[in-house]
Amino acid sequence: MNAHTPIELDARPLSGSAPENHEIVVRDLRFNRKEKPRRWWLANDPVGTAWHNALSATFPRGEAFFIESVKAFRDGAPPALAEEIRRFIQQEVNHSREHLAFNRAAVDAGYDLTRIDAHVTDMLNLAKGRPPVVNLAATMALEHFTAILAHLLLTTPKILNDAEPEVAAMWRWHAVEEIEHKAVAHDTFLHATKHWPRRRRWLLRSISMLSITRRFVSHRIDDTVDLLTQDGITGWKARARVLWYVFGSPGYLRKVFPAWAAYFLPGFHPWKHDDRHLIPSGEAGLQGYA
Repeated sequence: MNAHTPIELDARPLSGSAPENHEIVVRDLRFNRKEKPRRWWLANDPVGTAWHNALSATFPRGEAFFIESVKAFRDGAPPALAEEIRRFIQQEVNHSREHLAFNRAAVDAGYDLTRIDAHVTDMLNLAKGRPPVVNLAATMALEHFTAILAHLLLTTPKILNDAEPEVAAMWRWHAVEEIEHKAVAHDTFLHATKHWPRRRRWLLRSISMLSITRRFVSHRIDDTVDLLTQDGITGWKARARVLWYVFGSPGYLRKVFPAWAAYFLPGFHPWKHDDRHLIPSGEAGLQGYA
């Protein structure tokens, strides 16, 4: 792929657009095919396992929504952006395939994911009939969420300490690619709204993130509690353990708060925080999964 050319999508060049020579690399890898993960695959910890399983259960349908939202604005995009959209779609298709395989393994381990799937389906049903640009704004917000969670995963190795190696490799692979394509939905949104006043663009971006955050946080906590209930961990103790996991230690949601808040700054762009240096270490050990 040629070196990425920053695209002028506003009345001025985008401050913080993708660094030169940045590439979105499609790694067609497969995980968890020969050996299925055990029930508590993350350090024999039901809470950490449930949190990641709940996230994974949302990905196949969610990533299909991301693809359709971005594809709706592919026609007429500048060549560099159109190529990034194409690679974004390829990466997301692969993510969906691998999380489907991982989710089947979770079901084989005894978990019922149907209520989580129903949550996701209800959320996506809200998108029907909405203007495509509103769905794109929702995708942009969720892509920022996945990018900052991916950053945390790659900078906090203890999260996956003692995880089954193949499952840990899958999550690192996913995190690497989320960082690589973290600005594609954002740049597509800028292209789609290039004639909008900046205030209107900022309002839609901000309102979408607030709405997405409320639903994302509450549903993922409820989904994790649901899986813990299936492990016999119930009541207030289950919810307290989940809240400690996401806000205490390792503090998934607490630690990403500053990066989340940066989204509301005027002139925000994902590449204003250049974390490409995490990609080589995240790629380490992935060679055997082709």
